[in-house]
Amino acid sequence: MDKLSARALPNLKKLSTQTEADVKRVLALFAIIAVAGFGALPVQAQEEKPYTVQDGNKVDASTYNGYRRYHASCHTCHGPDGLGSSYAPNLTDSLKTLTYDQFTEVVINGRQNLAGGQEKVMPAFGNVEDVATYIDDLYAYLKARADGALGRGRPQRMPG
Repeated sequence: MDKLSARALPNLKKLSTQTEADVKRVLALFAIIAVAGFGALPVQAQEEKPYTVQDGNKVDASTYNGYRRYHASCHTCHGPDGLGSSYAPNLTDSLKTLTYDQFTEVVINGRQNLAGGQEKVMPAFGNVEDVATYIDDLYAYLKARADGALGRGRPQRMPG
């Protein structure tokens, strides 16, 4: 038995001797937390907003750069303003549920979806410098669009 197992053994014995009432109390607590909604916060509440939008169309430098990079590299498949096309999803819908980490995983490594008899492939952009280097800016722009903070069309860049 290694040192870690030997140190953990007394704790495991304590755990195994808990009463059924203790387990029921813990389960009840988890149920209360779940009902209160603490375990299922929407993505928007879990993440700090990566963008700044003022007056509906004025954005910070990062979000503005994201708009520029999106329309240089992504709009061909995903449509203008992230609204999707006949063969690529609407990113303003996708980013309502995707976290930053999930978004970067798909953009950098790509994705293949063969469900429903249709082959849908998102190519990997990890080696495309104009995408990978500015992925935070792309996320900021698309997240602002998904949150409804930024409308369609070319935003204005805030001074500074």
